[in-house]
Amino acid sequence: MFKQIPREEWIADNALVFAICDAHPVSPGHALVIPKRVVASWFDATADEVAAMTELVAVVKHQLDESHSPAGYNVGFNDGEAAGQTVFHAHVHIIPRFNGDVASPAGGVRHAVIGRGYY
Repeated sequence: MFKQIPREEWIADNALVFAICDAHPVSPGHALVIPKRVVASWFDATADEVAAMTELVAVVKHQLDESHSPAGYNVGFNDGEAAGQTVFHAHVHIIPRFNGDVASPAGGVRHAVIGRGYY
């Protein structure tokens, strides 16, 4: 699926990975960093691919700081069907967060399992 995205739609890239705007963003600027090699899981990516994804997350974060001025970020991935992965080509979400975008952001990604975010 991601391999079909034209290069003109990439917002950044390096030798091993590229970034795009998410097709179904949860906030303005939501982006994805994706290995060029089709690999289903983050855990199956090579060390070089993981490093390249991490490097490009920083590049995209800087772009989003400039274009959207978010107050924070959620950065992560869903790995496996039970974790909510629906596209089985590894990718990292960079989700800009804004003051007031949810009533109570405490717990952040801990809310991936409903009811477990508060502690």
